[in-house]
Amino acid sequence: MLLLNCNLEQDGGLKNLLETGASVNAPPDPHEQSPVHLAAGGGLACFLLWQLQTGADLNQQDVLGETPLHKAAKVGSLECLSLLVASDAQIDLCNKNGQTAEDLAWSCGFPECARYLTTIKCMQITESSGDPYAPVLRQKRSLASVENRALKRKC
Repeated sequence: MLLLNCNLEQDGGLKNLLETGASVNAPPDPHEQSPVHLAAGGGLACFLLWQLQTGADLNQQDVLGETPLHKAAKVGSLECLSLLVASDAQIDLCNKNGQTAEDLAWSCGFPECARYLTTIKCMQITESSGDPYAPVLRQKRSLASVENRALKRKC
């Protein structure tokens, strides 16, 4: 179970945003990053949760084609990844380099995040196959082969 320690008194920036009524879907900055991108890329799970609960666009892509899920994967924030996945973020979106969030997690050195996204992807494939008895992971693979495959994969 995911437990977030959200202390608005300690996080003055978040408190100020909440008090001034900041919009979660505010116009993006010059890099087309919304507040959701910034929260996910900063590993700020509490701020991200607030944005998701107030209707933030969790699949918006920035100038690099990256979604908040990509940003969370690049910094290794399992908490932010979990929030985004639980909110139905699309895990198969690719950035302009053809990389998914899973690919970025592997290449940035966050294997726990990459394995989490791999498991979610496998579960989604199994669910979409319509076979409730299909195994989630159809074959065993070594960690090295999964890493190599993830780095070579193109969308």
